[in-house]
Amino acid sequence: MTAWLSFLVVFLCSWSLRDLVVEACTCVPIHPQDAFCNSDIVIRAKVVGKKLMKDGPFGTMRYTVKQMKMYRGFQIMPHVQYIYTEASESLCGVKLEVNKYQYLITGRVYEGKVYTGLCNWFEKWDRLTLSQRKGLNHRYHLGCGCKIRPCYYLPCFATSKNECIWTDMLSNFGHSGYQAKHYACIQRVEGYCSWYRGWAPPDKTIINATDP
Repeated sequence: MTAWLSFLVVFLCSWSLRDLVVEACTCVPIHPQDAFCNSDIVIRAKVVGKKLMKDGPFGTMRYTVKQMKMYRGFQIMPHVQYIYTEASESLCGVKLEVNKYQYLITGRVYEGKVYTGLCNWFEKWDRLTLSQRKGLNHRYHLGCGCKIRPCYYLPCFATSKNECIWTDMLSNFGHSGYQAKHYACIQRVEGYCSWYRGWAPPDKTIINATDP
C-alpha cells in the first residue's frame, strides 16, 4: 500500500509538472521595431549545427550559426558563433533547422552567451517583407527613442509626441499584422514620432486609429 501511494504521488507530481511546462510559454505581442530595439543582438545567420547541453532540468539547445550580417550588437559581441535556447518549446525554446534556411535572430546576452526564445523575434529570412529588411538596416534604429503603444480596442489616442499607435491587434496578432510588416515608427525632424511606411503594396483595409 505504501509503495502504491508513493507511485501515485510521483505520478501526480509528474503530471502536474508536465501541465505547468506546457502552459509556461506565453508571449505578449511585440512590434518588430520594439523587438529590434529591445535586443542586444540582431543578426542574419544560417544554422550549421546543434547540440543538446545537459544544463538545467530540461536542457539547453546550443545552435552553431554562420553569421551573415549583424544589425545590432556590434559593441557587445561583433561576431556570434553560438545561439542558446531552451530545449523545450513549452519553455519558449526555438526550433531552428540545420543547413536549410537563413534566419533573422534576435536575442539577449547573458554571461557572454546569446540567448533567444519564442518571445524574441526570429523568422526565416525569405519571409521578411522588404520594409522589415529596410527597417533592420536603418529605420528601426531611428525609432528606438519612440514608443509603440498597442491598441486593443477603439478609440486609441497617442498620449505623448513620441508615441505611435499600433492597431494590428484589432484585426491581426503580433508580427503578422500590416503595420508590423510594413511600418516603422521613427522620430521626425520636428521631434515627434509617427509611422513611416517603406515599400509596401497598397492596402485599403488596414484599420488605423491615427493616420500613419
